[in-house]
Amino acid sequence: MEKKRTYIKTIFITILVLVSLLTITLLFFYGKIYSNNTQLKDDKVFYLYIQANANLDNVTDSLSKHKVLEDMESFLWVAGLKKYKKIRSGRYEIKAGMSNNDLINMLRSGHQKPVKLTFNNIRTTQELASKISVQLEIDSATLINLLNNNEFLKPYKFTNSTIISMFIPNTYEFYWNISAEAFFKKMYKEYERFWTKKRLERAKKMRMSQLEISTLASIVQAEQSKHNDEKAVVAGLYINRLKKGMALESDPTVVYAIGDFTIRRVLNRDKEIDSPYNTYKYAGLPPSPINLPEISSIDAVLNYASHTYIFMCAKEDFSGYHNFSKSYKQHMIYARRYQRELNKKKIYR
Repeated sequence: MEKKRTYIKTIFITILVLVSLLTITLLFFYGKIYSNNTQLKDDKVFYLYIQANANLDNVTDSLSKHKVLEDMESFLWVAGLKKYKKIRSGRYEIKAGMSNNDLINMLRSGHQKPVKLTFNNIRTTQELASKISVQLEIDSATLINLLNNNEFLKPYKFTNSTIISMFIPNTYEFYWNISAEAFFKKMYKEYERFWTKKRLERAKKMRMSQLEISTLASIVQAEQSKHNDEKAVVAGLYINRLKKGMALESDPTVVYAIGDFTIRRVLNRDKEIDSPYNTYKYAGLPPSPINLPEISSIDAVLNYASHTYIFMCAKEDFSGYHNFSKSYKQHMIYARRYQRELNKKKIYR
């Protein structure tokens, strides 16, 4: 009887030890899979960028380099357990408290965090492509080639010289690894969405195309980039000149024709440059925008102020505002004041 009790006791202890070991083992592996494995604190996040054709080594190298994980071995173990082999490119947001299971599920599913893409203060397609490539995976040369491809642009009714008017400065959401073609198509949809029925009807009433509106808006933008409240007045002035058949005589168009955007003072000799963008030499609008006009500038043209001004000159206080006049005589009074201040500040170019 005593032997039987001892035997039962031994079996019970053995079972208890095995259950304890099993529990410890399960807790150990549960921790590797479901416990926090990041070194991020509080609300800190890390964005992991995985390029096209990357492999698991590339992923782990980036995580190691930036010291994101507490335990790389457990991450790789869970990656093997969940058969994480197909590496999806993209921009992934890693938050504090994420487990290996969370990380692998996110990467395996390709559940990336969109980029809020913003672009403004741009004059050329080269500048645009450069700004886009900094924020997305798209190579700037690839995008430039696309924007210069007239065969590709033809169905969209743009050319390589007018395509810049399709891009409306704003903030847009894109996946980081979007292709150049997909990026273009989405921007075209945004362009169509921007040109609402109301805006199109207003342009039609003005007897101007969308391209012409954007081109004039780019001049307004260049002349008045500081104070939105004056843009409609500037737009009205240029509308008056167009109606009278006068040359627009806009200094920023000359600067654009020269291609040196460091110029702060346009000289008489500059106005002789032979370029369709030189509005001193050629009447009417230039062939295409001289920058990417903001929405406020486009709407300022569509809702231009009605007045009789045909001359403008920057105020001599360098406030960014302008003196407007109806006569050349009054304009020259304002112009001389401004030129004197330029000379005082030794701004000769």
